[in-house]
Amino acid sequence: MPNENAEVRTANTEAGRPQRKENGRRPQFKRREPKEFDSVVVSINRVSKTVKGGRRMRFAALVVVGDHKGRIGFGMGKATEVPDAIRKAEEAANKNVFRCNLVEGTRTVPHSVKVTHGSSTVFLAPAAPGTGVIAGGAVRNILELAGVSDVLSKVIGSRTAVNVVYATLEALKSMRTVEEVAKIRDKKVAEIR
Repeated sequence: MPNENAEVRTANTEAGRPQRKENGRRPQFKRREPKEFDSVVVSINRVSKTVKGGRRMRFAALVVVGDHKGRIGFGMGKATEVPDAIRKAEEAANKNVFRCNLVEGTRTVPHSVKVTHGSSTVFLAPAAPGTGVIAGGAVRNILELAGVSDVLSKVIGSRTAVNVVYATLEALKSMRTVEEVAKIRDKKVAEIR
């Protein structure tokens, strides 16, 4: 009889089911809480450091997080394994979250902007409702996670992912709504428009 129980336990383990505890109950699994932010891995690079004994290989991950409601952030992480690098990058991204200003009714950017970081230049412009996100690569990931639904964009110069991400986030930070500009200049919204 003891041999049969041992066989059943190994069969359950092999089938992928959780093994029963000694009291006969299965372990209770904790329910995961829904994440506050969605994350996208923009790039993973294999980097090496030359040391006395040879080369040390590591992985550098660039991750962007956002809630599709105007909050966005990014982070970089480096580790010997890819999952660890992504986890570190996500933790860094959650610490760097900021709110970007979007036009409420149309979910587009308030005005055109052109930002340069390194040798990458990113141009963003508002678009009519129904246009969609006209962007590629890292810019598309950032704009979709920020909750922008209609925008035109162009990357000029280098398309290095890190520089493009920095430039795009700087462009979103520099956005000002008509109400903000009117408040700064002590004028009415109608006068600004």
